[in-house]
Amino acid sequence: MTDRATLLHRYRELVLDQLPARARAERWVVSADHCFGRIVLDHAVGGRWYDVLDRRRSPAFTQLDDARLAAAVELAERMDAEGDPLVRRLDAQSLAWRGKPAKPSRP
Repeated sequence: MTDRATLLHRYRELVLDQLPARARAERWVVSADHCFGRIVLDHAVGGRWYDVLDRRRSPAFTQLDDARLAAAVELAERMDAEGDPLVRRLDAQSLAWRGKPAKPSRP
């Protein structure tokens, strides 16, 4: 098992830097770090993250227990490996949990 400090570091690296940079370069459906954070946190908790975590305590990902943090990092790794198709599906679910429509497909 990876220790918590390593998981927190990897989460930051993926969500704040690596995924947004790749998304901008490859024109993914989302490219902002806060969007990746929303998607990963929502899937880590199985719904709107702010219904489970305290939105006033920042950063929210530090509130995840070890199992959810590990799952969040694993999901972010998958997003990096699989790219836009997976990100689109996860984003659509995250938006659905908020009662918002999915972003339109690319022509």
